[in-house]
Amino acid sequence: MKLILRILAYIVLAFALLVGAFIAWSWAPDIPVEQLKARWAAPPSQFIDVDGLQVHMRDEGPRADPLPIVLVHGTAASLHTWEGWASELKKTRRVIRFDLPGFGLTGPNAANDYSMDVYVRFVAALMDKLGVQRFVIAGNSLGGEVAWAVAHALPQRVDRLILVDSAGYRIESVSIPLGFRVAGTPGLRSLMANVLPPGLIEKSVRNVYGDPSRVTPELVALYTDIARREGNRAALRKRLSQRDTGREQDIKQLKLPTLILWGGQDRLIPPAYAQRFATDIAGSKLVMFEPLGHVPQEEDPAATLAAVQAFLR
Repeated sequence: MKLILRILAYIVLAFALLVGAFIAWSWAPDIPVEQLKARWAAPPSQFIDVDGLQVHMRDEGPRADPLPIVLVHGTAASLHTWEGWASELKKTRRVIRFDLPGFGLTGPNAANDYSMDVYVRFVAALMDKLGVQRFVIAGNSLGGEVAWAVAHALPQRVDRLILVDSAGYRIESVSIPLGFRVAGTPGLRSLMANVLPPGLIEKSVRNVYGDPSRVTPELVALYTDIARREGNRAALRKRLSQRDTGREQDIKQLKLPTLILWGGQDRLIPPAYAQRFATDIAGSKLVMFEPLGHVPQEEDPAATLAAVQAFLR
């Protein structure tokens, strides 16, 4: 009996040492937003108050543009995902992009609520703050769902809609990024509050690219830093538990010029969903980019933007 107890004690001790070693190896606590601003919020970034939340945004291009272009990023991303598009569009158009509540440098909202209704009200409030009454809106992934939800809720304010590998239907993914799987697993959620295993973010980003070789160290550093922005990991866990369902009928009610862009190698929201959007939105145009993944505007800005510019003309 004593031998058995001794063996059990060794096993418990070995397990505790392994857990301790894992925590030490992957220890990555939250980073205060002030420490991240110097690297990721240089001009033209600015922070404006929207209902008590300091929103990280960039507003570029000619202010006289009667139809500004609003760009909305996806889950765990930031306004930086649109850099390639914005750098060209701002030469002739006013371009507004921002970090959604719960992500990027904006961080969590006071209510800890990241439902679609909250996001729609947020976009409307931000446009009101900027004095923008009518606009073109584009969104990727979660941002695509925000974009079409805004177009549905505020048809008098949205002139055109651009969906990029958009969410909106119940999804059967071929592959889910490791970071999302960890954040969505109840047993691991609390553990991940202060740890971030080396390589997890890189594997997650490479997972959503059609060509993983395009993922640069700078891009991994960006995604890692915004993941560690104070409060963002808790907000991601909350967002993944607030998935909106039963809104598919709203998509069929959209009556505005719509461009649908999709990566042919998207394994998170597979290309079959692009065709669903094209079928449900009367008169929409679908452009497929066969080599690209879930974030085609980030993976190949030039190719995807060419289709956008043709649509806007």
